[in-house]
Amino acid sequence: MSERFENGMRVRRKILGDDHVDRAENGKTAFDQPFQTLITEGAWGTVWASDGISDRERSMLTLALLAALGNFEEIPMHIRATARTGASKQDVLEAFQHVAVYAGVPRANHALKLAKQTYDEMENE
Repeated sequence: MSERFENGMRVRRKILGDDHVDRAENGKTAFDQPFQTLITEGAWGTVWASDGISDRERSMLTLALLAALGNFEEIPMHIRATARTGASKQDVLEAFQHVAVYAGVPRANHALKLAKQTYDEMENE
């Protein structure tokens, strides 16, 4: 594997946790392996590995972008990651308020609903 891939896996594990990454890796097949390599090298080994902004800020940006674009299925995963990135509940609320103003209240509302559910699950684990 490339150095970027190895760095991406290290960052991915730091942000998402070993359990999540192990589940994803165990579910990988020959069909989706090229895609998994792409996101590990690109998203995790390049974007998330950059020291240009903090993990907290990157977490807030990611959540806002996911909500603004309607990619709700990844919001719970990234809410869980806030426990490792340092983004607080207030940070997430602020990010989703920006979504409401700049991308639409329905998307922000749905993102907040998912965040509340995920935070409740995290507190009960």
